[in-house]
Amino acid sequence: MSFDLRRVRNIGIAAHIDAGKTTTTERFLYYTGKTHKMGQVDDGTTITDFDQEEQQRGITIYSAAVSCPWRDHTINLIDTPGHVDFTAEVERSLRVLDGAVVVFDAKEGVEAQSETVWRQANKYHVPRICFINKMDKVGADFPASFKSIRQRLAANPVPVQIPIGAEAHFEGIIDLVEMKAIYYERQQLGAKFKVVDIPPNLQVGAHQARRELEERLAEVSEPIMEKFVHDEPIEAADLRPAIRAATVADLIQPVFCGSALAYIGIQRLLDGVIDYLPSPLDCPPIIGQVPEVADKRYKGKSREKAKGGTVECHCDPAAPLVAYVFKVVAEKPVDVFFVRVYSGTLKNNSRVLNPARNAKENISRILRVFAKRREPIDSAPAGDIVAVSGLKESLTGDTLCDPKHPVLLEKIEFPETVVSMSIEPQSSADRDRMLEALTMLARENPTFEYRANEETGQTLISGMGELHLEVLVNRLRRDMKVDVRVGTPRVSYRDTITAVAVSEEEFKRQTGGKGLYARVKLKLEPFSPKEGEEHVVFESRVPEGAIRPEFLETVASAVRDAAKTGLRGYPMINVKIILLEATEHDTDSTEGTFEAAARIAFDRAAESAQPALMEPIMRVEVITPETYFGPVSGDLSRRRGVVNDATIRGGQRVIEATVPLREMFGYATDLRSLTQGRGSWTMEPSHYAVVPPSIGDAILASH
Repeated sequence: MSFDLRRVRNIGIAAHIDAGKTTTTERFLYYTGKTHKMGQVDDGTTITDFDQEEQQRGITIYSAAVSCPWRDHTINLIDTPGHVDFTAEVERSLRVLDGAVVVFDAKEGVEAQSETVWRQANKYHVPRICFINKMDKVGADFPASFKSIRQRLAANPVPVQIPIGAEAHFEGIIDLVEMKAIYYERQQLGAKFKVVDIPPNLQVGAHQARRELEERLAEVSEPIMEKFVHDEPIEAADLRPAIRAATVADLIQPVFCGSALAYIGIQRLLDGVIDYLPSPLDCPPIIGQVPEVADKRYKGKSREKAKGGTVECHCDPAAPLVAYVFKVVAEKPVDVFFVRVYSGTLKNNSRVLNPARNAKENISRILRVFAKRREPIDSAPAGDIVAVSGLKESLTGDTLCDPKHPVLLEKIEFPETVVSMSIEPQSSADRDRMLEALTMLARENPTFEYRANEETGQTLISGMGELHLEVLVNRLRRDMKVDVRVGTPRVSYRDTITAVAVSEEEFKRQTGGKGLYARVKLKLEPFSPKEGEEHVVFESRVPEGAIRPEFLETVASAVRDAAKTGLRGYPMINVKIILLEATEHDTDSTEGTFEAAARIAFDRAAESAQPALMEPIMRVEVITPETYFGPVSGDLSRRRGVVNDATIRGGQRVIEATVPLREMFGYATDLRSLTQGRGSWTMEPSHYAVVPPSIGDAILASH
């Protein structure tokens, strides 16, 4: 394995569910010599789907990391889930990767989750190559799939290969860079292939595709443009560096094709990863903030703070340490944390700073991960992805850095939970064990929440969908040995306000001796957060020194806590809380008096600010034969859905709509009966919207 950073590729494989990500990963591991037998998804024998739940369902649930060698390079690869309920696994993987292979089904082209993955990659500026998989599938259509990448993803795909045949007649690929035909021997599991001249009957199509490749590159590469306009021959040696430079700059996305299941095209895709995706040194330095670090020992007292500013973290093993925790796996006896090292070198038995938690942490062990296998190593240089143990307070999205050079990297913004269900232990003796297990699950899964409903005594768990919660409940029962009863899934509503309101509370008590006093004046107003911003924002307009800093922190903490439960038991979102005035007493004011005053003022202001219930709206894609288009679109309208687009794809009608989640429970059964079992659908969270008053009143009455 190579430790030359120029020979390292940190990549992810991402796609819509069932596009063939895990099968592609299995082929990668086989051809690179990391495994000697190819696992099959349908048999539950794949390396990266090692969890029992994944093997039973035949889907990827947890992102799995593996490392493999190819052409004297090291590929650190993360296989991510395709199901929308586990989109957080994709989000946090793309946050730390340098490049991605996006897999498409040759029959379906761009699907709903493909768009989500692409948006996430755009957000983190991750260079991509595309792999149009399943070219041997009935209905496989390379030109249509290629066109869908350009149109639906607003991308700039460039073909570097075209298929020889399709469906049952798919035989191999034409390499447009070298202008050679490659035929694979299925009997040899694709390990043997022959490279020959392009057959005469395929020459015309190959030359047209090569011309398109040159034209596309000429638009983004000056050396290619120079040769192109002067009609000079463009060789493979000219194309490769130009494709690489344009891909790393995210100007183009090279498109490969093949069939992972039929062992065709995988070695050339591995070559593409090495040739076109960036090494850690090719990526721009990550930008961090110089945090306002305050020592825990001086909490509540005035202290000097470092001046905030930005700092560039270069991929240099000799620089001060900057690493990022992107995943937590809660295990007994100790949790395991997946870390990307951006700068410096992470060493065994070292002490690091977590500026987000203002805590010093110990790195007791560093582990090289290969799916569920782990090997201890002594250190991890910049550009590496490893697992560590020994951290106590760190969570997903936290930064680990050199205590003498504090740096804070941007956190990952995860979507809001949309589905809840009640959960309770089979016996009261199990309650503490259940709460401990729920705490472990919440530590490792940022899109899972739980809270106790004090009025009903129930515990509510919330997640990204019914499948998400089902998998987590199975983990509670199977892995954590906690027997629980669960209620039926229901929608996770939110509260908000629609008007501005001001409330003042003077908390005053006389207890015989020393009194209690605090005065707080709050203003609440509707707020529309930008992407990445918090949904509840606190701002103080109190002059500095009017109250002690610890009282100001208490007010901020109290109103945020009050917003978490809201007026009606639902968390509040899209609210700005402004502290207008605050008064303290020299001896009678405490953190407790300010907490009480702030909570009462918040509740009164929220009641006066015309509160409204909000519901999750889902982005729904339905694929149905044309015959059933009318009944299906009519049914979506009946569910308060809005049809945004209806296109034809491969002879099928594709309907894109936004529908309230409340109306989508049981939809699978209804769609089957409407389309005689021939329709399919996918759904992902879109946004929260205010519930119509009549429906909102009915929801509140029923809850």
